[in-house]
Amino acid sequence: MTGRQRFEGKLSEVESLIVEMAKGTKQQLADAVHALYEINVEKAEEIVKNDELLDKLDRKINERAIVLLAREQPVATDLRRLVVAIRIATDLERMADNAKNIAKATIRLGKDHGLEIHPSIDDMRAIAEDMIVLAIKAYENEDITLARRLGEKDTQLDQIYSHMMTDLLSDRSANDQMTQHMIQMAFSGRYVERIGDHATNIGEDVMYLVKGETFDLN
Repeated sequence: MTGRQRFEGKLSEVESLIVEMAKGTKQQLADAVHALYEINVEKAEEIVKNDELLDKLDRKINERAIVLLAREQPVATDLRRLVVAIRIATDLERMADNAKNIAKATIRLGKDHGLEIHPSIDDMRAIAEDMIVLAIKAYENEDITLARRLGEKDTQLDQIYSHMMTDLLSDRSANDQMTQHMIQMAFSGRYVERIGDHATNIGEDVMYLVKGETFDLN
């Protein structure tokens, strides 16, 4: 096996770990929002614990990429592939943190809050999940057309969040306890919106990987 083949093999392993991490992050988001609607505190606590697994995967990706950078001293496209791998892993880790924060909001609300969770959060969740899938597909295929679509979806996500906040703030009948519950709901919507931002960052990384230039898709 040549040195080039070894490098490609090691880099493929890193890229496979990124795909694995993306799947785990997407599942954390789905589970966190489901727990919020189902008032499932036990599930939320499990999601918080599971976040450590994704943190470990992030560290593993970074360690392997850094070893390749040190040993191979790559240039041009190879260097960009490693830099992008580290950046994408970081964005996925932050997405997972936001999913964990939604679970924490469920824990704070408790089992007997009696609050109807705003339907927009689940609408946002569906878009954010699509964005994660789209971002990783763009990464795997180095497809800038798919990457550009993330900007459009992010705008859609932002609009839903904005409308949800307007709706929440327009409720003048809320008492102090209800207001605290609504704050947790608003935070949860914000966490989903931030996941969309990080997915868009991955799209920008794909553009950089392919074009060698920095793009702003937000």
